[in-house]
Amino acid sequence: MSAAAFPRAALFDLDGTLLDSAPDMLATANRMRASRGIGAMTLEALRPHVSKGARAMLAAAFPDIAQEPREAMVPEFLAVYQEELGRHSVLFDGVADMLAALERAGSVWGIVTNKPEYLARDILPQLQWQTRCAVLIGGDTLAEKKPHPLPLQVAAERIGIDIAACVYVGDDERDIQSARAAGMSSIAALWGYRQAHEEPAQWQADVMVELPEILIEPAAWPVVQRPVGAT
Repeated sequence: MSAAAFPRAALFDLDGTLLDSAPDMLATANRMRASRGIGAMTLEALRPHVSKGARAMLAAAFPDIAQEPREAMVPEFLAVYQEELGRHSVLFDGVADMLAALERAGSVWGIVTNKPEYLARDILPQLQWQTRCAVLIGGDTLAEKKPHPLPLQVAAERIGIDIAACVYVGDDERDIQSARAAGMSSIAALWGYRQAHEEPAQWQADVMVELPEILIEPAAWPVVQRPVGAT
């Protein structure tokens, strides 16, 4: 029997999986609320909506504004968020050690997010990831975004590793749907952003993991395709 091993490539969602960016999002929402004479909202109120994107966060921040005028607020949200980017966010505990463990094992890792690529790319130098992250696919990089399989398919193609040898890690059901549609193994990151009604057990991820530090051990990862001749 072969020993447990890390996958050849690990692909990650960004917000809610690698990066606790909710504080940046909160600062953004509260700047927009303040400019409209509305008091600040709490992190607890916004946090469950972060992985759903700007529109979901605007709905949480401005529940009394109708959908159409809220839609018009998306560019403002993104512009303010770009100014707050990285000012308050931190890596989830254990993420730095997990990525280092992957690198020591010779695995590559990358990011596939629905965040606009220019915003995701701006994060990399702040985290000193610009030479470590093997691939970055944003929500506007391609014609489709998650839960469509295309972002994961293109990410695997760009790093030159077969989809069957990759694992995708994400905290939202769309992440798992994208991986399943692409034929890629998946991990549901239970430490991320989730609304009260969501049941990760129903997402059909290959593995559910409570904390990033668990993924420091290769045995915690799904068993995936190994290179020819590997033991």
